Amino acid sequence: MPKLLPAALLLAVLLGSPLAAQAQSHQLPLDEALDRPAVQAAQQHIADHRMQAAERLTDIGAIQAPSGEERERAQAVRDIMDTIGLHEPRVDEVNNATGIVPGQTDSVLVFISTLDDLATVAEHQAAADEPPRIEGDRVVGPGTNTSSTTVAMLTAAEALLAQDIRPHHTLVFAAVAQEETGLVGMRTVYDRYQDRAVAFIDILGDGSSISYGALGINWWRIEASGPGGHTLGGGLPNVNQGIGRAVDRILQLPHPQEHADQNTQLNISILESGDVFNHKPAEGWFSLDVRSLDGEIIQDMETAVDSILEDVSAETEIDYEREPETLDPGCQIEGFRASDLVQTSRAIAQHLDVDPSLSRSGSSNMNVAVGDGTPAIGLGGDRGGQRGHPDEWADIPAMMRTAEHVLLLAATMGGLHAP
Repeated sequence: MPKLLPAALLLAVLLGSPLAAQAQSHQLPLDEALDRPAVQAAQQHIADHRMQAAERLTDIGAIQAPSGEERERAQAVRDIMDTIGLHEPRVDEVNNATGIVPGQTDSVLVFISTLDDLATVAEHQAAADEPPRIEGDRVVGPGTNTSSTTVAMLTAAEALLAQDIRPHHTLVFAAVAQEETGLVGMRTVYDRYQDRAVAFIDILGDGSSISYGALGINWWRIEASGPGGHTLGGGLPNVNQGIGRAVDRILQLPHPQEHADQNTQLNISILESGDVFNHKPAEGWFSLDVRSLDGEIIQDMETAVDSILEDVSAETEIDYEREPETLDPGCQIEGFRASDLVQTSRAIAQHLDVDPSLSRSGSSNMNVAVGDGTPAIGLGGDRGGQRGHPDEWADIPAMMRTAEHVLLLAATMGGLHAP
């Protein structure tokens, strides 16, 4: 079963701790926030800076940032943070770009966007005839889709700063690296702020979907080894035969179909071995991505994988080792669906004329926080199309709705005060 934070502990987290008591006592109801002149002015600022946001996206989206190589894009984001007036803009050791709006206390509300792209995006950027461009309500070009959430976050932060607002909680805005390769950047931000955090908000879209629980996600590296040698020395045993046979059988496991109600998934996306035509490799590996809301189902799938590897090893004389890459247990915080954070975000989405769906199957940066029992949500939603393809695009109206959602969460959950 997924890790379940019981109701009593949830109440302690949300009500009993000094941070939680501050969060509840200083939260501003949405209707009151919407009546505040400063909030109205900040909303207007977002509307007035639509084209500026689109132009920023053309710049940021043009920078190649495959996972693990985000530094140039992080520096560009940090420079914007500095320009708009965020305090302490910085790029850290793992290429996260962060800046803050100081609050009246050291408690923090942390907003997260994803900085890195799929590896294929960089290939499309390098092959593109022109940089990203604005076409009507779209910013078109590889690198624009995911980065639209970072631009939305920056637009919301700029709107707050333009009104000289100082919230109760310090607001942290973080564009994090390596979301695609193990949530590395998020883990660094979480370690930095977890003891002071009221909540984490993972910005993935305008809030037309809101995730409040974490899907269990285990990534494994299956190492295969056997005798190498020249083609003339004979073809078998062959690591590639073992890998191919194992992959085929693993992908036929019935768990995803049998446990679809638990959002159970299994994927193999990487296979590597060999580097020349006339030698069979002595080693290779393939990836294994196992997911479910139910931890026991994950264990059952992994046990089934081990059984397949044992059978294939006996048949092909190839040895296997299953090595962990990242292991993220799922977590459901009991009663969290009804929490102020989830319900306020839902109300904001409805205010923006969006009917949000609520999901307990988060699968993004938010999982780091929720998996440790820290309140967090993921704002999902449509942000464009063709992600990872040469004709990738971002939707400008969706980006501006996302910015407004972030602004209103900062005003309500951040504990907005008059200048």
